Amino acid sequence: MAQPATVSLTKASPTVSLDKHGVSSGLIKVNLNWTSPQAAAARAAGEARGFFGRIRASWRSATAGNVDLDLGCMIRCTDGTKTVVQALGNAFGAVDRFPYVALDSDDRTGARAAGENLVINLDHRAEFQKLLLFVYIYEGSGDFRGLDAVVTLTSDRGDRFRVSLDDCPPQAHACAIALIKRQKGELVIGREVRWFTPQDGPGVQDVISRAYRLGMKWTPGTK
Repeated sequence: MAQPATVSLTKASPTVSLDKHGVSSGLIKVNLNWTSPQAAAARAAGEARGFFGRIRASWRSATAGNVDLDLGCMIRCTDGTKTVVQALGNAFGAVDRFPYVALDSDDRTGARAAGENLVINLDHRAEFQKLLLFVYIYEGSGDFRGLDAVVTLTSDRGDRFRVSLDDCPPQAHACAIALIKRQKGELVIGREVRWFTPQDGPGVQDVISRAYRLGMKWTPGTK
């Protein structure tokens, strides 16, 4: 049996209907993967040729810093309830109870092969009005350039929907990745890749929430 193809959401083709792909129930995993400067330098060290090339690449690996990207999901329900799932504030959510969205772990370096993963329980899709996937730099790199960040949504049966976080402007420290919403009775994923910089204001979650008119209120948090 042939495996379902991977659908890339691009500027030219930014939306896809989950229903038209037969993804109307079950779990869908949202994976964030990126390459930290330290991991990239370590890879370069392994590929470097010659004694001095390996010495220089190893030095870059030792001095390159890690970057901590945090994947999150802002949720607006059909009854008006609003919440967020993210590592900040230990708001990891739950799959089998409200908000039916959960974050599995917090990858602090980009070194985990599995990256960071959110799981959305589509068996409760009737309760979702909007799901906004976002990512921001918690600490480390000044912006997303060179991180090769990619977000992939995978259904239970293997359908894959891919969003590359490309065209990053200087100082971009957060990105609204994709918006999942109800449209004409169907659940649709729309590519956003909307970048935010420090000039947009402090409190990146609040800035993103206001940009998408989600009406959420925020308090300071730690992790």
